[in-house]
Amino acid sequence: MKNKTGHTITEKILLKHTKLKNIHPGEFISAKVDICLGNDITAPFAIEEFEKIGAKKVFDKKKVALVPDHFAPAKDMKSANQCKRLAEFSKKYDIKNYFEIGQMGIEHALLPEKGLVLPGDLVIGADSHTCTYGALGAFSTGVGSTDLAAAMATGECWFKVPESMKFVFFGKLGKWVGGKDLILYTIGKIGVDGALYRAMEFCGETIENLPIDDRFSMCNMAIEAGGKNGIIAPDKTTMRYIKSLKKDKRRPGLGKYYSSDKDAVYSQTIEYDCRKIEPLVACPNLPSNVKPVKEVNDVSIDQVVIGSCTNGRISDMRIAAKFLRGKKVKSTVRLIVIPATQKIYLECVEEGLAKIFVEAGGVFSTPTCGPCLGGHMGILAEGEKAISTTNRNFVGRMGHPASGVYLSNPAVAAASAIKGRIAHPEEVL
Repeated sequence: MKNKTGHTITEKILLKHTKLKNIHPGEFISAKVDICLGNDITAPFAIEEFEKIGAKKVFDKKKVALVPDHFAPAKDMKSANQCKRLAEFSKKYDIKNYFEIGQMGIEHALLPEKGLVLPGDLVIGADSHTCTYGALGAFSTGVGSTDLAAAMATGECWFKVPESMKFVFFGKLGKWVGGKDLILYTIGKIGVDGALYRAMEFCGETIENLPIDDRFSMCNMAIEAGGKNGIIAPDKTTMRYIKSLKKDKRRPGLGKYYSSDKDAVYSQTIEYDCRKIEPLVACPNLPSNVKPVKEVNDVSIDQVVIGSCTNGRISDMRIAAKFLRGKKVKSTVRLIVIPATQKIYLECVEEGLAKIFVEAGGVFSTPTCGPCLGGHMGILAEGEKAISTTNRNFVGRMGHPASGVYLSNPAVAAASAIKGRIAHPEEVL
């Protein structure tokens, strides 16, 4: 008989979605899901499996979300057929949360914006960056397409309860340092497998003062350290965000606010003094190959991408515009700016940010994952280098295997677009 101890926030959420009285790390469980998500790459496989098992309907037509965002707007016939598959399935089973072109956005920015994910939820998605929603105090994680198929039919999914790691951040952040730098710093310290199949719980005074968009960035990249999920206990910042979702909120209520017990057990607790952290970049070809900007400011670049589910929110657009206002992108550099949702796109237009990007010499795109995965809207040629606010820089991630991707926050990316090389924000402002 195992001794009963307190639970972490991750364990509490998982337990609440089962019929069990207690759970322990390492235990296999079946839990009910609040939202299950698929995109134009992963959902077609799930749909195929869904039909193979003879399912007659989805478990809840309001709790399945399908978002064609990776190769959409469709770049070729194959991608068009993938998107069509989602549209037909959504129509057949009356899926309420299917978002087509004109309504869609990058899935992990769109679902929170639509109020589809609330604190205390259990969310699965056939996409590894589903861990983004931990920023709202939800347990969210990526699964395979077959697991998505089963969840769409039954409303449940199996899990191995993860051990939890606690990351305590303290100290005031320096200028132009944000959530992207905090998670890059963390991955740089522990490595790409440093949190393998563990819950990464972010806390401390720095996190308590961190804006919600920066929290999304941090939890989004938990998977880059091998994490099962990233999570931040919901607080007043979370509450303000949830309350702000008035216009198109798809689910009522404010969610359930969980926090870890004082006697919860962690596999490891790590503390970071954020006063020591400066703007960072992850150099090719791993998110853990992290260096301060000043150590790589002689690297010339061919392309800059500002967007993605990591840094495509309105605060990211505003930061980029602050640097680009009244300036010009280096003539040898392609600047591609991609707001994460239609709502953010409109905000950029209304605030004059889109005009700033275009007048600076960049292009301003409709929402799409596009270049992040080497899909379209900015593929790198052999030997080319890009700095990007996306989340991965593996070999060939954005195009040719002999190209290179550097990851950064929006301030560094915008400054680099102007200089034509990786640049510290202070070089421009």
